[in-house]
Amino acid sequence: MSQQSSKFDERYRIGRKLVDELGPVDNANTTFDLLGMEWDLVPGAYAPAPGTGTEYYTTAIPYPQGGRFLEIGCGAGVTAVWAALHGCAHVTATDITETAVESTALNVKRHGVEQKVHVQRSDVFADLEPGQRFDTIFWNCSVIEAPRDFEFTQDFEWAIFDRGYTALSRYLAEVHGWLLPGGRALVTFNSLGDLNRINQLAADAGVRLTRLDSATRRLTGEEVTYNVFEITR
Repeated sequence: MSQQSSKFDERYRIGRKLVDELGPVDNANTTFDLLGMEWDLVPGAYAPAPGTGTEYYTTAIPYPQGGRFLEIGCGAGVTAVWAALHGCAHVTATDITETAVESTALNVKRHGVEQKVHVQRSDVFADLEPGQRFDTIFWNCSVIEAPRDFEFTQDFEWAIFDRGYTALSRYLAEVHGWLLPGGRALVTFNSLGDLNRINQLAADAGVRLTRLDSATRRLTGEEVTYNVFEITR
């Protein structure tokens, strides 16, 4: 087995561990606490616990004050709601899973930002209305590369895995086409993923990654460094 293959297998093992230890709630609609607020959760959706990336990224990223903010992969809607409560005039929140979309819609209502936040299902940018443009686009991406033949068996896994980093490749290649003039494209990545791969994917897409911020925390026994990158051309 090559060293590269061994590292891939180890990262995938960690991804399976995250699924097992952070796995979804399967009972009736429930709630969780994060950032001093209470949030709703539809069974099967990912609930970001303290110490996970959502807690850090939500308060670390720059929001366009009075502007338009798009979040790809909104999960339970924590970042999208936070954006609406902290200066964004309009927020579009998307996710590929219905449980995440439903959870976000519940939290938009819970926190009284229905007039500011539009929630919809979308596979990265594929299902957005053509012609939409945003001041800031953000994705807390799925950081573990899964094999290209990986089959998702539960919604929660979409928050952890990206088959062959194909979704991330599309995001890096397409994000600037959805920005307003002077807009900013942001993506996260942490040390559980393959940082060399994301830099190569960026180069393949003709863009550069500039680290804006980082923080190190412990997650399910692992020391994890979370990074916020700006994507520039």
